[in-house]
Amino acid sequence: MSALHADARWDAWHQALLKCNACTLCQSATRKVPGQGSQTAPLMLIGEGPGAAEDREGLAFVGPAGQLLTRMLMAINLPRERVYICNIVKCRPPGNRTPSQEEANACLPFLRAQVAMLRPRVILLLGATAAIHTLGGEVRVTRDRGKWVERKGVLMMLTYHPSALLRDVSKKREAWEDMQALRDKLMTLSLYEDIYSHEAGSI
Repeated sequence: MSALHADARWDAWHQALLKCNACTLCQSATRKVPGQGSQTAPLMLIGEGPGAAEDREGLAFVGPAGQLLTRMLMAINLPRERVYICNIVKCRPPGNRTPSQEEANACLPFLRAQVAMLRPRVILLLGATAAIHTLGGEVRVTRDRGKWVERKGVLMMLTYHPSALLRDVSKKREAWEDMQALRDKLMTLSLYEDIYSHEAGSI
């Protein structure tokens, strides 16, 4: 796919998201939060939904949890602008509550389109909501974190959402183990070379 064609697809996707009213979350949201990062990123991170800071700025993971995520990525030598970060839902649920099944289902076509356009080799799922709506089934973070699952040629791993680490610092040790496993997988697949060999075009 040419860069020009890729840009056109992303532009059309953004325009469709701006017009979306498939669920009621758009009625209370200040801004829609599509996600951002590198168009060539082999690594995609998926969280739950925007919080208050994200709702104000229209950017994913820029509040306290996002600042922690930035530090977690840098700990394994990954500047966040070199990966792609987004959420299951693109509008903030009131009070930062967990999005409902109906709200997630309404937004999943946008996420699937993001995955199709980005074509990541590895996806890191941040928290139970991201895992349930991506992997399905009865996923449990404490039971299933750190395990690799392959779906349609994409390797996926579940870890704690950074907001959970802010609430319970005792989980940080396990989260660090997961980040080390992510680093090792990226190294095994020679994806660090891919991450640093392309221009980090932002979307």
